[in-house]
This record gives sequence, structure tokens and C-alpha cells, in this order.
Amino acid sequence: MANCLRLKINLCIVRFRGPQSATCCQRSCGHRKYAGQWREITGPAPVKMSKRRSAALTGAQGISLAQKLLRERLCHQKLPDQPVGLDSQYKHLLELLRRTAVHGESNSVLIVGPRGSGKTMLLGCVLRELMSLKEAQKNVLLVELNGLLQTDDKIALKEITRQLHLENVVGDKVFGSFAENLAFLLEALKKGDKSSSRPVLFVLDEFDLFAHHKNQTLLYNLLDVSQSAQTPVAVLGLTCRLDVLELLEKRVKSRFSHRQIHLFSSLSFAQYLDVVRAQLSLPPDFPDPKFSDEWNHSVTKLCEDKTVEEILRRNFNGSKDFRSLHSLLFLAVSRVSVSHSTLREADLIEAWRLISVDSKANVLHGLSILELCLIIAMKHLNDTYDGEPFNFQMVHNEFKKFIQRKSHSIHKFEKPVVMKAFEHLLQLELVRPVDSGVCKVQREYQLMRLMLEHGQVMEALQKYPQCPTDVKQWALSAFG
Repeated sequence: MANCLRLKINLCIVRFRGPQSATCCQRSCGHRKYAGQWREITGPAPVKMSKRRSAALTGAQGISLAQKLLRERLCHQKLPDQPVGLDSQYKHLLELLRRTAVHGESNSVLIVGPRGSGKTMLLGCVLRELMSLKEAQKNVLLVELNGLLQTDDKIALKEITRQLHLENVVGDKVFGSFAENLAFLLEALKKGDKSSSRPVLFVLDEFDLFAHHKNQTLLYNLLDVSQSAQTPVAVLGLTCRLDVLELLEKRVKSRFSHRQIHLFSSLSFAQYLDVVRAQLSLPPDFPDPKFSDEWNHSVTKLCEDKTVEEILRRNFNGSKDFRSLHSLLFLAVSRVSVSHSTLREADLIEAWRLISVDSKANVLHGLSILELCLIIAMKHLNDTYDGEPFNFQMVHNEFKKFIQRKSHSIHKFEKPVVMKAFEHLLQLELVRPVDSGVCKVQREYQLMRLMLEHGQVMEALQKYPQCPTDVKQWALSAFG
């Protein structure tokens, strides 16, 4: 009734105010007239424009949508459908967690692998599959702890209480020990009868850092619960340390199941190229099929290009983890625009240049001539004393010898000015003190080490504008 009344009022307003007001009414009310009938719409009225302008907008929208989709994929905002090259590990972990979630069997397992090998991604894919099971959806509880955040057992226990939503249950109760507190929390999760408890999955990221807690109380109690028949619990540790079991106390180690899932990349370069192609390709359900076909064809051509293949091979030889690959591809995708709507060889070359740039070499480009001279003097001292540490006084003496030989080309600096330049190098971390603790030695005699390599200094000298020839020759004699 109300809708009919509103429609009649709108029609009256249109008839009374004429066609111009009708447009305003249509825009404000969200209705539009088609063949004498009114129907509701969700967006603003389309504006008439030339076919050329419409095509340009469609192209821009296609690029924007493709970039958004690829950024989500490359920034790890979206889990892959299936972990690449980790089929056996995926099945093993899924079966372990399924037994805890469905059958109430307690387990403990460590996922070990270098940073960027896909430990978190593997666990995310397994948990997604697990939570799709009907038995696990309303039953399983997940507690995630991180060794970088939960730095002691008291903080970890508060976080466990918060994630299990048991703050009101605990209230102001005082517990005699950590074990009593944890037992009370797990008891509170009982459904009603003692035989059925809700399974809890404890995920401990940076597992090795929990081993540094006092007496390893958290690890001991969690693994102790997983060994007993009190509550169905699965303890999953993620770490990049191969020797993590050596860090555990004997009583903790005896309660651990010693199950380990190792993630080491065994990808060949051909498989690596297939991953690149898959990461850059648009899915079949992309809204614009024509744009999707053009884009995927350009990605296939790009992967066959010799220069691009060489760049990808360098990246593969440097690191096989997907994080470095995703960083490279992300920069390349960001360069796509309306002027060139597909990926080109130049995009990947520029992305490689940006990602492989040496940060210390960039810092050297902004140094003064005096600071460059001090670095060359340090290199001379390293060669003379076979890499032994040096102090400011030694560097200043070496620099004075050079000034005396080349007084006509280099300005003479007072010692306080040279000291200021030396301190600036220290702030830039191009020079590092040997003893990082509190040292009572005078600044001039504090031992230092140079944190630069031969190639970095020579590159900075080559690119330095109007660098004196004498300084370059002195550097060549030092680095030759």
C-alpha cells in the first residue's frame, strides 16, 4: 500500500514539474522509466557518450579489475585453491587435524621450513578444508599464538582466555599454577557431559621462541594435555629452525609426538615458470572474456621471452620461495596502464632493477667526498692489517697521508670536521663498532669494522658526479 502511494506521488511530481524535474526525481528516488513502466535500479542513470569514450572506460575498468585481482593474489590476501608442490604434506596435516576435530584424538606436530617456504599458507589451506567439514564447523575452536607477541607465559595465557571467550568465566579467580589455570579453561569448554569436549587447535607461530620462556611452562602443559585423555587438543608449531627439538627440555620433549612435516622446495625451473604463468593469468570467470584472452596470451608470450626467462632464472637461483617472486611480479603488474594494457618485457626488467637494487650502494651515492675518502682509508687499513678492526685515529692518519701526497687537489679538513664525517658513517651503519656494549674508551680509539664490499664502493665512485681523479686512483690502489 505504502509503495503504491509513493509511486502515485512520484508520478504526480513528474507530471507537475515537467521533463527536467522528472530526471531529478528519477536520480534521487532511484527509479527510471522504461516503455511507460517504472522499475527500481541500483546505480545512477547512464550518460550518453561516444563509442570511443565508452571503449576507453571499459579498457580502464578491465585493467583496474585485473590489477585488483592480481594484487590480492600476490599480496597473500587470498589463499590458493591448492598448495603448489606440497600435496603429501597437505594430506598428512589434514588427516591429523581431521582426527582431532572429528574423532577427538589429540595430536602434536611441527611444521619446519625456511622463511617463505609456505608453512602458513599450507596451514591456512588445511584449516579451510577442515572447517568445510560439517562435523568441524560448529565444534572446533582455534587458538593462534605468536612467539613474537606472546613473550611470556602470563601474556600467552591471557591471549588463550581471550580467544576462547572465557574472560567472564575466569573472572577474579586465583590459580596456584599455570597448569591449574589451563585445566580450568579446558574444563570450561565441556559441552555438558564429561565425555564430550570441544576440540581445540593451538597454533604456535615462531615455535622456537616459546622454548625460551621460563621453564617452558606453556609448552609443557599444552603437550601434557595433548598426551593425556582429558580434552581433544592439537598443538601445531611453525618454525624455521631445524634444531628446534634440541631447544626443548627433557620433560617437554618426552611429551611431544616427534611428528615433523618438513617443507623444502623441490621445484625445477620449468615448474617455476608454470607457477609464474599461473600467478599472472586471469581466471576463466573474468567479466570481460576478450580482455582476459588478450592478457593471458601476453603472459604466455612474456614467459617465452629470453630476457624475461633470464631474469626469472636469476630470481630462482637467488631464492626459490614465492615471496620474492610475488614481490617481483607485483611491481611488474603495477606498471600496467591504459597506454599499455598488457604486461611487457620492459615492465619486468624495471621491476627486477628496483627489487635487486643495493640499498647500501644507494646510500654511498649521497656521501660527500670527505666521507668517501674515509671509506677508502678504512679499506687500506683492512688490506694492511688483514681485516683487523680499526679506530678513528688510524683512519685519520691514513687520510692525512693521502692529503699530504695530493694537497693540490683535495681540500684540507680540520680533525673535528673529519670526526663529524666519521660519526655520520657510523649513523648510516656503514661502519659498526666491534663492542656493541657500553664502552669507556674515547671515541677516537673505539674499534670499528667496515660493512661494505669492494664492488659497492667502486660503483659509487663511478657514478659519483665530478669525483676527483686522485680519489679514484687512490681507491683503485686500495681495491686493486
